[in-house]
Amino acid sequence: MTPKTGITITGLLVFALLFLSVFSAKSQVRKYSNEFLSIGVGARGMAMSGAQVASVDDVTAGYWNPAGLAQVTHNFQGSFMHAEYFAGIAKYDYGSIVIPMKDKKRFLGVSLIRFAVDDIPNTINLFDPDGTINYDNIRSFSVGDYGTFISYAQSIPKLKDLRIGVNAKVIYRKAGDFATAWGFGLDLGAQYDIKKLKLGFMARDVTSTFNAWSFNFTDEEKDVLVATGNALPSSSLEITVPKFIFGAAYDISIKDKFHILPELNFEMSTDGKRNVPIRTNSVSIDPKFGLEMNYAKIIYVRFGVGNIQRVTDDIDGSAIVTWQPNIGVGLRIKGIKIDYAFTDIGNQSDALYSHVFSLNVGINKRQQK
Repeated sequence: MTPKTGITITGLLVFALLFLSVFSAKSQVRKYSNEFLSIGVGARGMAMSGAQVASVDDVTAGYWNPAGLAQVTHNFQGSFMHAEYFAGIAKYDYGSIVIPMKDKKRFLGVSLIRFAVDDIPNTINLFDPDGTINYDNIRSFSVGDYGTFISYAQSIPKLKDLRIGVNAKVIYRKAGDFATAWGFGLDLGAQYDIKKLKLGFMARDVTSTFNAWSFNFTDEEKDVLVATGNALPSSSLEITVPKFIFGAAYDISIKDKFHILPELNFEMSTDGKRNVPIRTNSVSIDPKFGLEMNYAKIIYVRFGVGNIQRVTDDIDGSAIVTWQPNIGVGLRIKGIKIDYAFTDIGNQSDALYSHVFSLNVGINKRQQK
């Protein structure tokens, strides 16, 4: 058995066994755990409302679907993004790189994500022992979530239109000096092309991602928390259960210059009923649609519809459906791509829209066989 085939079979075994065993941990599951990893990366993906699993073919595939890294056509490709929301209070940063291995058929990538709120005042010691307020006792701290993705991707030798990929994820979450958590998980992805039809599949947190929280309060801080009616937190385990994404895209060419690429994704959550169009007591399915048009692969225009919610009207109590539109544009000049999206970065309908820019740089393009 060759190493390449071994990787494929191992991935399938891990997928099957852990998918069956994850439901035994339901009592420990928290909805919306590690939600900072659900925001998305890259202005292209955000403009298309996250409908990426089938068509993504650049370095951002390390996030959307690691199998897409096998389509990278440069010997080095990197992407960078910075965004803010809640009037600049929260900072969201992303960076990634991908390089081919020696055989130019397998690829390794690294992605880093940081979502944080900095300079939060710590007023736990605001009062001196005599009861007077002392502003000199105020210190600041940061609350940050960090995600590191190590990605591997390759095409299957006998099925050149089939690509597979895997992410090993390390999660680190920190709230000042008070609390820290480490988490580990695994993603699996696949893409398959049938002429102009592109199919994609992503199993996110297929092993379940486990976050182990620990807390570190001084005796003085514990006394203040108790005196102010706050419960003392204790070490705990947080579990993010699997999410499965299915997608299809179709590349339409008009005179080899104008291209239209629609993509439809269905995101299936396994943590119970969510406020989405298709839902049961066990799973919920969230549809997302994206559309990209380009001229000569230089100028791009993008649209997306996502975050479709079934809500109750505040006035008459009737059921209504809300949805979130996103738009964006892009410009490619040789190996450099600059993308822009006007999007609700937090994926919440009542939040303000943000301007998101991302940069993608490819160096030393390879000749395709």
